[in-house]
Amino acid sequence: MQHPVGSPLPPPHQPGHGPALGWSPAAHHPGPPQGPASLPPTAPGYPVAPRQAPHLGPGPAPHPGSGPAPHQPPPAPAPHQPAPAAPVQDTTGHVPLPPGGPVAVPSVPPATAAAPDPTTTTLAVLLIGPAGAGKTSVAKYWADHRRVPTAHISLDDVREWVRSGFADPQTGWNEHSEAQYRLARRTCGFSARNFLANGISCILDDAVFPDRPVVGLGGWKRHVGPGLLPVVLLPGLDIVLERNAERSGNRRLTDEEVARIHGRMAGWYGSGLPIIDNSQLDIPETAHLLDEVLSRSIASPPSW
Repeated sequence: MQHPVGSPLPPPHQPGHGPALGWSPAAHHPGPPQGPASLPPTAPGYPVAPRQAPHLGPGPAPHPGSGPAPHQPPPAPAPHQPAPAAPVQDTTGHVPLPPGGPVAVPSVPPATAAAPDPTTTTLAVLLIGPAGAGKTSVAKYWADHRRVPTAHISLDDVREWVRSGFADPQTGWNEHSEAQYRLARRTCGFSARNFLANGISCILDDAVFPDRPVVGLGGWKRHVGPGLLPVVLLPGLDIVLERNAERSGNRRLTDEEVARIHGRMAGWYGSGLPIIDNSQLDIPETAHLLDEVLSRSIASPPSW
């Protein structure tokens, strides 16, 4: 049989076998074959390769006298169905995190138990003090030298996340500066709860005034939880004035403002909160004393 020029030839026909399975010239030539230009596709004499359906059964019987019938192949298996794809493993690094809830009061150990070790306990600490008391420096050092994961959250740092429209209290305490202060404290509280819910201790620092319990200490208790351990850092006035003079930018206050804040902080005496006078202590010594104070606070949480 004649085939068009360029058309693939069918596989050779072997005795006992039908045409090659699945072979079809149309698969190689989706359009009509290129024939003489004067002949339409249906004109007589137009060479067309025969279309044959795929042969799935056994081939035709051999001609008589050609020998014994060949072994017939088994029926073709059903088309292979792909197995369901296995669930794709998450490779984005997403880790489900427990939601942060209010921090509970630390459990009081039995009377016969040894004093708890605050260096290996997950804690939430609020370090209170006037400007220049060394809160931030002590908090960073304490967090850096813990034997368990610990975060430092500074209220002043969070307040300064606001860049355009920052309400600086130095220009006057007004509704805008107070609103930003409350927002920053709430943000710090949310952060602390999330850290603690995932096994990371945290220490926060803020200049909380004793004469404003609702805005100050009460707000921290609402946002973090009753398990927050407050400690007051209160050196002498001359020390805070000296440290304030070393500051720059909006962190530096006037001497009059520092003295006024320090005077208001004196109200913490008699409040029942632990107070550390770090006038003659360096940062490592203050951090060590903070651990001792926290150990006592865990054993006997202060009422506040």
